[in-house]
Amino acid sequence: MEPSKHHANDLNLQIDSALLKPLFKTQVHRHALAMAFDWAVIFLAIHLCIQYFHPVTYAFAVLVIGAGMHGLAILMHDATHYRFMKNRKWNDLVTNLLIMYPLFTSIEQYRQNHMRHHRHLNTEHDPDWVSKFGKKEFLFPKTKREFLVTLLSYFILYQGLRDAVWFLKRFQSPQNKVGTTGNNWIRRIFVLALLTILTIKGWWMYYLLFWVIPYLSTFFMFQYIRSVAEHYGELSYDHVLTSTRSVRTNVLERFFIAPHQVGYHLEHHLYPGVPFYNLPKLHRLLMSHSEYSEKAHITDGYWTGLMNELGKVDAVMQQWP
Repeated sequence: MEPSKHHANDLNLQIDSALLKPLFKTQVHRHALAMAFDWAVIFLAIHLCIQYFHPVTYAFAVLVIGAGMHGLAILMHDATHYRFMKNRKWNDLVTNLLIMYPLFTSIEQYRQNHMRHHRHLNTEHDPDWVSKFGKKEFLFPKTKREFLVTLLSYFILYQGLRDAVWFLKRFQSPQNKVGTTGNNWIRRIFVLALLTILTIKGWWMYYLLFWVIPYLSTFFMFQYIRSVAEHYGELSYDHVLTSTRSVRTNVLERFFIAPHQVGYHLEHHLYPGVPFYNLPKLHRLLMSHSEYSEKAHITDGYWTGLMNELGKVDAVMQQWP
């Protein structure tokens, strides 16, 4: 399949600026409250699991903690576009300390990769597309059984370990180290403080059970599902509106797979300056235009919609000529 050469400027939607412009306004408190919610979910799951420990409660805690980590990663994504704080230094510092350093990387490294993804969506210059091209997990069509087997491989840490190594290699590569040296000392202090606390308090086992294992299993599993939904499976790549998928979700899907309105991914690619809490409004505004509503790739649900689309692709991805 040929990589897409179509971009947002191919689209000529006549959007009323009076309706569109307010959607770009950031509200720090909404982002901060969302971050507090994700951390509260994680700590509550840990607390309840310790209080009522059982293999079943632990398995459920791993699911919930992974979902909370995923939610934090989505907020980091908004901060990558400077949709958190107007002061860019504080935007990055707070995001690093509360999200990215705990997740073993930094916002500066992620941003280098992510902005190229936006500029060169689904082309040979898109680092996300290139890094996934030809990988078995991203070859479609797949049967539901094949897709579910991939998901199950995360629960035995096999696929999560592979993803973690692949992920960290990508974001530690030389081209992703631009602009990161100034914050290296803060990151070192963070790591030293974490190691000191874990050692003094004797919390290493808790850290392994309630952070490392969820990170290597459900966190990367939810990331994988979302990544597939955004850019793979029954997408034609012949137009900006058919190169990215938006997924309308139910309550459970929003909690576990698509937190903080991340299901509206097509809308995000068209207007990346719109913060996550305004994406539903942006979706409704775009849907009022016939060109968008008729052509945009909108899927209803991850289980009910996406799972069916993954098996309908006409041709398996092949290497570019």
